[in-house]
Amino acid sequence: MISVVILTKNEERDLPVCLASLGWCYDVHVLDSGSTDRTCEVAEHYGAKVSHHAFESFGKQRNYALDNLDIQHDWVLFLDADEVVTEQFQAAIMAAVSSSDEEVAGFYCCWKMMLEGKWLKRCGNFPKWQFRLLRRGKARFIDFGHGQKEGETLGRIEYIAEPYLHYSFSKGWAQWIERHNKYSCQEAAARLYTPPPWRKVFSRHGSVRNPALKSWLSRVPGWPVLHFLQAYVFNLGFLEGTPGLIYCINMSYHEFLIQIKMREIRKRKYNLNLAEYENSAVKEAPSYSKHRAPV
Repeated sequence: MISVVILTKNEERDLPVCLASLGWCYDVHVLDSGSTDRTCEVAEHYGAKVSHHAFESFGKQRNYALDNLDIQHDWVLFLDADEVVTEQFQAAIMAAVSSSDEEVAGFYCCWKMMLEGKWLKRCGNFPKWQFRLLRRGKARFIDFGHGQKEGETLGRIEYIAEPYLHYSFSKGWAQWIERHNKYSCQEAAARLYTPPPWRKVFSRHGSVRNPALKSWLSRVPGWPVLHFLQAYVFNLGFLEGTPGLIYCINMSYHEFLIQIKMREIRKRKYNLNLAEYENSAVKEAPSYSKHRAPV
């Protein structure tokens, strides 16, 4: 009924737990983008079908999977290697696709952010929605920031409230910080050049409202501090102990990186425009030649 696609690169540590949670699925695909560890070997050990494709972006990689993998079912669930399907989430997605009419193109799904065995419900701003379960031929992905979101959609998108588990910090904080430093560059460009329309800030759907809010609030001076206060104080993140504090500090730091990189992009663009203007002014300035008067 449902096929699963997992995007990987050097995921030998997380992949076994992810695949072990998919014993109910008989059509699991691992689309690898150049692993140098045992990722592909692990995938084959668990019976997954392994394919290879150079990574360009998350949106393009997911579309490549839809277009090129030998997917057996009409419904496709996309997972990352550090995500785990619970029995409750499995039951929820099975029920959702079984009862959906032909006008349903897919579903937004949400996750439980896990750190040190604790679910960061409050400071993780649960629920956060991503378009992860779709009907083949009804939807595509487009890139947004460092990730992706739904693109062209033929039908409506509904919500599955039951979450799966997300272990974003399983490889340690050094890897998380390195990865999010890169992500912040992509987020800065997306928030500057392709921000969601202002009207989406007022959407009743969190999947639409939250990206719009972040895009516009990141232009506000002091936004990283406000982000920390909102998550740790007003959302009662402090009730989640040390893991909550660590998470809120690092997510605020991530927002700080995005904000200063937005500033850097603006400054670079200003300097480039100024240089182009000065070069143009020099070229267009009249040249005066001194001529000797005839004797």
